[in-house]
Amino acid sequence: MEKGTVIKSTGKHFIVLGDSGTRVLCSIKGRFRVREIKTTNPVAVGDRVCFQSYGDGTEGIISRLEPRDNYIIRKSSNLSHEAQIIAANIDQAVVMASVINPETPVEFIDRFLVTAQAYSVPAVVLFNKLDLCRQEDTMKLGYYMNLYKTIGYHTLAISLTTGENTGLLPELFSGKISLLAGNSGVGKSTMLNLLNPELNLRTREISSYHRQGKHTTTFPEMHPMPFEGAIIDTPGIRGFGVIDLEKGETYHFFPEIFRVAAACRFNNCLHISEPGCAVISAVESGEIAWTRYRSYISIMDDGDSRYR
Repeated sequence: MEKGTVIKSTGKHFIVLGDSGTRVLCSIKGRFRVREIKTTNPVAVGDRVCFQSYGDGTEGIISRLEPRDNYIIRKSSNLSHEAQIIAANIDQAVVMASVINPETPVEFIDRFLVTAQAYSVPAVVLFNKLDLCRQEDTMKLGYYMNLYKTIGYHTLAISLTTGENTGLLPELFSGKISLLAGNSGVGKSTMLNLLNPELNLRTREISSYHRQGKHTTTFPEMHPMPFEGAIIDTPGIRGFGVIDLEKGETYHFFPEIFRVAAACRFNNCLHISEPGCAVISAVESGEIAWTRYRSYISIMDDGDSRYR
C-alpha cells in the first residue's frame, strides 16, 4: 500500500502523486463520506490517500481517504441536494475577481469568503484587470478593497496585462497550498502561466457579446510553482452555493456582523427583522456595508443554501 496526494480529478479518475514521486492514474474503491454530506466527488484534489498500484505502476486503486485538515465545499451546480468538495488540505483560499470585463458579483465573493470562514481556511481577495478600470471602476475597486481589508481579509489588486503589482504574487503564494477560484474570464490561467511558464495553460478571450469568460480549465488540478508551494486551479464557476451551515449561526461567518451581533436584544436574533437588532442598526448607520448585509440575507433566504 502506498500513500500520496491527489493532484487532479476528472470525476471518475484521479491522478495521485505518490510520496515516492510517481504519478498514478487511479480509480476509487469503496465509498467515502464527509460528515454524512452527500457529495458528487468523494475524493478531491489535495486529499491524502492510500492506493495500490498495479501493472507497470502507472495505474492504481484508491482504497482509503486520510483524515482531512480542512476542505472547501459548495452546492453542486446540477444536483440541488448534493455538494461538491472543491479542494482539501489547503493553507489558503484565494478568490480572484474583477470589477470589469467581466464584473464579479459581490455575492459570489461573499459566499466564497463565508465558506472559507466556516471551514477555518484563511481567505484572500485578489482583484485583476487594473488596466481596464476607468474612473468609476477605480472608485468601485477602491471601495471593495477597503471594505474587505477593513473586515480583516488580505486584499491585492493587480494587472496581468501591464504587470502592475504582479511582483507581489510569489510572496502571496509561496510556501502554501492555495486554492484559486473565480468566475470564468478573471485571469486565473493567465496568472498561473505567469507564475510558472512551464504550465502553458490554455487561455481564451472574453466574449464580446456576453462580457463573460469562457471556461479554459476543465478539471481541478494542483500545479507546482517554481517557488515552494502549489496552486489548485478550479474551473470557472458563475455561482457559489453555500451548504451545510446552521441557519442560526450563518452570521458567525461574517466577521463584522458577528462583532456587532453581541449587542442585539435577543440572543437568538437572526438579524432580519427582530426589534432591538444591533446588526440592522449598524447597516442603517453604515457601520456594516449594505452589500455585505445583502449577501447575508441572500444566504439566509434563497434556495442556494442548505442548512443542517
